[in-house]
Amino acid sequence: MSLFKRRPKAPVMRYDPNAQQPAVRRSICTGEMTAGFIDLKTGKFIDLMRVDGQKGLEAFKRDIGADEVKEIY
Repeated sequence: MSLFKRRPKAPVMRYDPNAQQPAVRRSICTGEMTAGFIDLKTGKFIDLMRVDGQKGLEAFKRDIGADEVKEIY
């Protein structure tokens, strides 16, 4: 048993484009960004992860397989 095992890669996030829309909620005051999905039936935002800057936003887009993400303030 090794002490330095590699962590398994995080699974690619899946979403239903017919029921959810990828979005990033951005704070006006602090600029903090939270990535998640908008439920198209209820309009509620579902938080998934905190995003740090443009690199984090690009990683979120890559993980979900989306080219465009809606921004909410």
